Amino acid sequence: MTYYQHTSNDFLKQYIRCFWWLDNDSSKNLNYTILPDGFFDIIVRFDNYKYQSTVLTGLYTKEVEVVISPNHQLFGIQFKLPAVEYVFYESIAPLLNSQKKLSDAFWNLNSFNFSENVATIDSLSSIISQEVDKENNLDHRKLHLFKLLSQTKGNESVSYFADKLFWSSRQINRYFNKMFGLSLKSYCNILRCSASYKDIKKGDLFSNQNYYDRSHFNKEIKKYTNHTPKKLSDNENDRFLQISVIPNE
Repeated sequence: MTYYQHTSNDFLKQYIRCFWWLDNDSSKNLNYTILPDGFFDIIVRFDNYKYQSTVLTGLYTKEVEVVISPNHQLFGIQFKLPAVEYVFYESIAPLLNSQKKLSDAFWNLNSFNFSENVATIDSLSSIISQEVDKENNLDHRKLHLFKLLSQTKGNESVSYFADKLFWSSRQINRYFNKMFGLSLKSYCNILRCSASYKDIKKGDLFSNQNYYDRSHFNKEIKKYTNHTPKKLSDNENDRFLQISVIPNE
């Protein structure tokens, strides 16, 4: 299996976490478990480098099992939450724990030569940049919220964000449910869970992400991944993709 990630340019960093590529260049099926991480993706599927389809995912609050056949490839764009309003201009709430098929011509994804990855990413970055609101009608309160979420990794209460932004907890939760399909508290729990994956990979089975105690940590990790921290840490056959691709320190 070949996997790599490519960071976005400076302009798109607040909207895109990374571009990624996965190629099953083996002779057998690859079985992976995708864990909740607080991002959503466009995924382009190929069969022996021939374009097949494009899908848009929502956020995930639980594990997803995927099987990648031999000679199949996936190209992905992993988006941060601000992209929902300022790149796609529509709610992804209906896609919670699911996905929808996009037109083959969406962003011309069916016409790129994905063997030229850097050039393709540059071209896609240009297309996505053109999609971003050029009228500068950005809600800076929302952008500040997303920045705080990234900085705190979800390790704060809803009231903390409400106080920082002078925005009521009820309004924030209404916004999250409308646009993303879950409450801010649930999203924070997912971020905190995701931030623990790095510790879990190192064998630290009690993350430093402000869980009350080991029992609470185990319960929360299992709630969103369906596995104990020990099971994730063992990562038999590199099954858990997010943990497998975390760089070794």
